[in-house]
Amino acid sequence: MGRFNLSFVGRVGWVLLGLTLVWLLQQQPVISASSIINLARPTWDTGWFQAEVYRELLQRLGYQVSDPLTLDNDSFYRQVAEGKVDLWVNGWFPLHDSYLNQPSIAEKVEPVGFEVPGGAIQGYLIDRTTAERLNIRTLADLSQPNLAAEFDHNGNGKADLIGCNEGWACAEIIDYHLQTYGLEAVIEPIQGDYAPLMEETIERYRRGESILFYTWTPNWTVSQLILGKDVVWLEVPYASLPPEQEALESETVLTGIEGCINDPCTIGFPRNDIRAVANSAFLAANPAVRSLLEQVTIPLEDIAAQNARMLSGEGSKADIRRHAQEWLEENNSRVADWLATAQATADILEVTPEILVAEADDDRILPPEPLQVVTQRFEPFVIYEGQQYQGFSVDLWDAIATELDFPYNLVGVNSVAKLLDEVERGAADVAVAGIGITSQGEKTLDFSYPYYESGLQVMVRSTQGEVGKLFSIVGTVLRSPRLYYGIGIFVLILLIVAHLLWFSEHRHNAQFPSDYLHGIWEAFWWAAVTVTTVGYGDKVPQRILGRFFGLMWMFSGYFVFAYFTASIATTFTVQELQGTISGPEDLPGKRISTVTNSAAAEYLDLQTNLLFSDYNTFEETLEALKNSEVDAIVYDAPVLQHFVSHEGQGQYKVVGEVFQSLNYGIALQQDSPYRETINAILLKLYETGKYDEIYQEWFG
Repeated sequence: MGRFNLSFVGRVGWVLLGLTLVWLLQQQPVISASSIINLARPTWDTGWFQAEVYRELLQRLGYQVSDPLTLDNDSFYRQVAEGKVDLWVNGWFPLHDSYLNQPSIAEKVEPVGFEVPGGAIQGYLIDRTTAERLNIRTLADLSQPNLAAEFDHNGNGKADLIGCNEGWACAEIIDYHLQTYGLEAVIEPIQGDYAPLMEETIERYRRGESILFYTWTPNWTVSQLILGKDVVWLEVPYASLPPEQEALESETVLTGIEGCINDPCTIGFPRNDIRAVANSAFLAANPAVRSLLEQVTIPLEDIAAQNARMLSGEGSKADIRRHAQEWLEENNSRVADWLATAQATADILEVTPEILVAEADDDRILPPEPLQVVTQRFEPFVIYEGQQYQGFSVDLWDAIATELDFPYNLVGVNSVAKLLDEVERGAADVAVAGIGITSQGEKTLDFSYPYYESGLQVMVRSTQGEVGKLFSIVGTVLRSPRLYYGIGIFVLILLIVAHLLWFSEHRHNAQFPSDYLHGIWEAFWWAAVTVTTVGYGDKVPQRILGRFFGLMWMFSGYFVFAYFTASIATTFTVQELQGTISGPEDLPGKRISTVTNSAAAEYLDLQTNLLFSDYNTFEETLEALKNSEVDAIVYDAPVLQHFVSHEGQGQYKVVGEVFQSLNYGIALQQDSPYRETINAILLKLYETGKYDEIYQEWFG
């Protein structure tokens, strides 16, 4: 009977458990193999942070989400209309209205939500110094040839306006403005790779030259050139937009624009909403996604802050994803509300084959013809000068391509994340720069044989005057533990003597008051004066024990004070002898600098006996060394060697041997059909002497 009841109860329990599980599953999103979102992102990496935020949110909602596919504007709007991608979160409106108005797109694609409502602005800027010096207020002022010549950097008599990349919607408006305002003869829009062009522009500004450029917010340029302080908005003479945007002309006059001389400011471009853009059929099949997209907002200042972190060296894929996760954690309550509302709106539907988004064409991962080669500035391996790339890596690649008779297009990017992403996603076949061959990189990429064995080295100033040398030695002494050890011992002995004297005198001698703090101070003063003047002082012990102790202190204090002065003298002598930095072995105790997140920073961080400061750019480390804020720079050896043989010749020198080995290689797609061929040609270049010829040209 007992067994029967136990069996019966067990069966009832299993039934109840099964019903409970069924009920719980009904409360959860129904996720099928087809619940995969194909996410895209733009070619400007200042928008990649938002893509990662939305990617994480969609995953928390229950979807599988692809790694974002990087597309230019034309490609995205065409592919989202065709269903090859589902959405991106980087639409700019009204700037992108022209895409939505195309017949092949209009009924199939729609913007949804307001990620950054009315916060994105764009326009022309010049450096504040030139604007005030020459009283330049509007773009039309540059119609005067003498003013336009201030911004002429290529010698053709026209002002160089750093503009948009070809294919960006803003390029059309810039061309329209120059034509409408009659400025084509005096202003030349410079088109190329925006990021290196702007890096070059910022360097010109730091050299005191006049600059003129287009930019937008959020963007890293305005974290380097502060609005209202370094640069000011250059107004247009009157509102004018291309015919398809004429209705928006009144919106190009904006109020409250930081860095604009006038308020309101005729900035020339309407404010833009940054919005998600998605395939309409996809949204209809996924109401939870629509609900989420309608709710999410990201403050403009948060995007700008993340862009600044990318610029400072946190630009890898892992970094950007970490930034997104940190932002979501910081806004956890809002995130929870968004997800709850989206889930309540509709469960994630089982997508039918009829509305299943088509996979991207296999053609996009096939190597294009000519080869697409991506690069990034890394002097002397990659130098961007005169709107052309050159350098050791560029020349070596050109020699390889020539041997293989491979035509190629060389395109520059401004971050490591984008450099590697272009190859990973198949938009580029090859990446050349100063790319370290690492185990982490080999998880997603293939590499050629190492073509350059690099490492770290130390750079110091080559000459130093006597005054500068004295200050350097004094500064080093003040940071020396030996000095403070000696001072500490001396003060401790004085305190011991002060306590002994006060204990014997405070009851009978008014010169050493009974109040502890006051009395100890007077006794300490007596001990210090006695040891430094060998007996002279304004206070005298009166008790026999006190006088005996005072006599003993005068004799022994001589040796204590001698020890103290010898300690200081020794410290100065040691620092004088060790003051010269001749290699990494001399770095302990010195002020060291390097570039944030570089291989040198990683190395220095592991050295427990070294203290260092890291700066965002190599130029900032140079400024610190020039101003004697640091004693040495530790960085990639070829970069330092190139600098001292060019801009820094005679002022700086590289010292010591190369240490902490690094190897550079050419990055390719995994299983690339070109890898073995490129390796074979590399070996051939070594054997024929061509490699040595290129090496000598750049490194001497």
